[in-house]
Amino acid sequence: MKQLVKYITILFAFIIYGCNDVDTKDLKELNGYWEIDKAIMPNGEEKDYTINSSIDFFQLDSLKGGFRQKLMPQFNGEYLTNDLQENFTISTEGSEVYLLYKTDYASWKEEVVKINKEEFVVKNENGIEYFYKRPVPFSLK
Repeated sequence: MKQLVKYITILFAFIIYGCNDVDTKDLKELNGYWEIDKAIMPNGEEKDYTINSSIDFFQLDSLKGGFRQKLMPQFNGEYLTNDLQENFTISTEGSEVYLLYKTDYASWKEEVVKINKEEFVVKNENGIEYFYKRPVPFSLK
């Protein structure tokens, strides 16, 4: 019985992720501002990000790569930055699409699990999935 449950779980996961194939042409949706909504750990534990002190700005220069930059939203609707950019290249392995980052300090890759105008999901090398959404600017005006 345990084996049957295991196989059904694997089949279900395959169906869910199989339906979310990312096409490199969809990566154009990456351009712009994104904030982390939640993270799901490999053990299923979920961490919600209700308040973000920074958001990510992505600029795709071509289907070969681009950069990500951390920004800090301000109450007047503008963003502050330290001008540091994390450059990435795009790689495909079979039907999977990866963002490959390299800085002076580290290199890593993230699998693009889902991307559309409103949602962006990546999985890092530790199996943590990060769910991004478009930020809603706030203002005291």
